[in-house]
Amino acid sequence: MNARARTFIAAALVLGIASGPAVARAAPAPAAASASAGFNAPPVFTTPPDAVALRKALAGVGARGEEATAALVRVGGTSGAWRGGAGVADVRTGRGPVAGARFRAGSVTKTFTAAVVLQLAAEGEVDLDSPVQRYLPGLLPAGPGGFEPVSVRQLLNHTSGIPAGDGRETPFEEQYAHRFDGVDPHALIAAAAAKGPEFRPGGKQHYQNIDYTVLAVLIEKLTGASYEEALSARILRPLGLRDTSVPGRAQNRIPGPHHHGYQAVRRPGGGSSLVDVTDWNSSANWAAGDLMSTTADLERFTVALFGGKVVPKAQLEEMFTVPAVKDFESGEDAVHTAGMQRIVLPGGTVAYGKTGSRYGYSTVIGGTRDLSRTLVYSVNSTDAKGTALNKVTSGIIMAAFTKPASSPAA
Repeated sequence: MNARARTFIAAALVLGIASGPAVARAAPAPAAASASAGFNAPPVFTTPPDAVALRKALAGVGARGEEATAALVRVGGTSGAWRGGAGVADVRTGRGPVAGARFRAGSVTKTFTAAVVLQLAAEGEVDLDSPVQRYLPGLLPAGPGGFEPVSVRQLLNHTSGIPAGDGRETPFEEQYAHRFDGVDPHALIAAAAAKGPEFRPGGKQHYQNIDYTVLAVLIEKLTGASYEEALSARILRPLGLRDTSVPGRAQNRIPGPHHHGYQAVRRPGGGSSLVDVTDWNSSANWAAGDLMSTTADLERFTVALFGGKVVPKAQLEEMFTVPAVKDFESGEDAVHTAGMQRIVLPGGTVAYGKTGSRYGYSTVIGGTRDLSRTLVYSVNSTDAKGTALNKVTSGIIMAAFTKPASSPAA
């Protein structure tokens, strides 16, 4: 895991914003949502979002900017709501942003996958402390140099020790050349298993897609349905998320209204040009990063999840629990939970959520645990996989989660 995946502030490292007019409107506060079990403290936020700061953060988004072509933002919660958009849906036509545009949500998919596994745990279909080898025998070879028992919980919180099964450091140009290739998730698991463990299960945390690829295979084994069918039956249809889907290996395009995604590629003589990366087969990411959605759907999901309406509250604690281990790459304290991550923002505000990035598309969902403040956004970053700090995107995050000095709860 690199630094950009560790916090909402790190999300600013992957969510670029450029230049163009911003349009926004305030929205009425939603009805009070249920806090998670045992949460009796005063609400973290009691005043509405800072509309001025949010508009300022969006001021640099547009077709001619260097870092992003469009952005959609929804700040919500019991303290009030704000919605805004900026930039263009297509740099060729200059058409403005579409409020209901669909986009690739990247690793936000993991939150949905974790929720399905935790539902199955609540139903007694899977024991989080049992090794995944019990349910999927032969998947991870044992023996000298092989894998010790890996629990389902360790897959959920990225402490399994299973290495990556793909070439995640492959240059953009090579990935672009193979952007329409379908990938068999079982082949990824086999490639990962052949490498042997990175560390003993439970010893460290290493944020990896492979853990959630294995979890999807587990979901299929336990439900007798495809991952896509299980996700639809258990989350998408019950919550009315009509604009959310996992396309799988057969689909390269984003269905319905959407913003085009672009990647900035340096030209030999200097400067850069934008390559349209809208059409792409993301099957290599599957249950770890293949979700397509809208900001409205993701906001609805976030509120329902935090409110205990997706996962029963006993199992929901897994999504707010960080294992007491160190990160495999940085050596710092772990931050990832089952499907989310814990974020401590300047001033001490604690939030939980998930970042996601595919080429041309960067996403954030999350909020305070008491649902007094939530944030969902999609930014059409022109360097969604990059590591350069984007000050404008961090401005969106800080505007959403920083309490004004005059706030009684500040």
